[in-house]
Amino acid sequence: MRLLKLVPDHTNIDFVRLRGWAFGLTLILSVLAIGITFAKGLNFGVDFEGGLMIEERFASPPDLDRLREVVDAQGLGEASLQQFGDPRTLTIRLPVQEGADEGATNAAVKKVETAISQAFPGATFNRYSTISGKVSGELIRNGVLAVVLAVLGIGLFAIVRFEWQFGVSTIAAIVHDLLMTLGFFALTQFEFDLNIVAAVLTIIGYSINDKIVIDDRIRENMRRYRKMDMREIVNLSVNETLPRTVMTSVTILLALGALLFLGGHVLRGFTAAMILGIVVGTYSSIYVSSSLLITLGLRANPAPEKVSRGGIDNAERIVTRGE
Repeated sequence: MRLLKLVPDHTNIDFVRLRGWAFGLTLILSVLAIGITFAKGLNFGVDFEGGLMIEERFASPPDLDRLREVVDAQGLGEASLQQFGDPRTLTIRLPVQEGADEGATNAAVKKVETAISQAFPGATFNRYSTISGKVSGELIRNGVLAVVLAVLGIGLFAIVRFEWQFGVSTIAAIVHDLLMTLGFFALTQFEFDLNIVAAVLTIIGYSINDKIVIDDRIRENMRRYRKMDMREIVNLSVNETLPRTVMTSVTILLALGALLFLGGHVLRGFTAAMILGIVVGTYSSIYVSSSLLITLGLRANPAPEKVSRGGIDNAERIVTRGE
């Protein structure tokens, strides 16, 4: 039985030739992501903002102004409304209820639920969650710390395992992936909660796995073809690992696609972040991390001992293959 091949054997795509355009596109997208994040901000969930979040489903899309008046009339603070999955499902956020224990929180939820059911017949209560402002602040610090330590640890590993250029290029690619994720959530206003932090850390893990595989192949080829130009080594290494990269990405995307359509709206933000991370991570592995090694001056210096003629001939045959 023939094995499925998404990428033909012995590909010879000149990825490095487009690195100037790739760097320009990466810079533009990164600046746009930063601008959108600062301009629109992230739609922090209760995990990070603190307060009370109530999810309500209506028989038909409700009048948001009327719904806000009904909730505000309960004296629990100014309400924030947002559609959640479809126009008939909304989340209602209320400020932290100072000094409120579990009993008081349940009373507040019951008060809102009763008022909504009277004003909007057919409305049903789904769930609620609450968290204090102090805990939400700790979660923000811990979430940011987890991401920063992950990025720095990965960069340090790449420097120790390979050379400093690999560490710098890896950190640059991961920062690019993170900026794309933040820009996406700022643009779509999907809820940003602890599930998304988990997705971001998973994206970092996937991205570094792909990058380390390519970097390891680059280092092997630097030792094997010591007189080959660095541009050719990068192209050769990316082409050699391309079947694995594409197969891994497609397999994960198939699973995430099923989760996106069948997992329900609760997992929609997490799944969307993962899909974006796979696409962006694959792009950055090929066009950002690998090509940046050339800009950083990485070279495959000839060995002190004489390089065998056969090794040079083999390298030349690989470089010229397909011409």
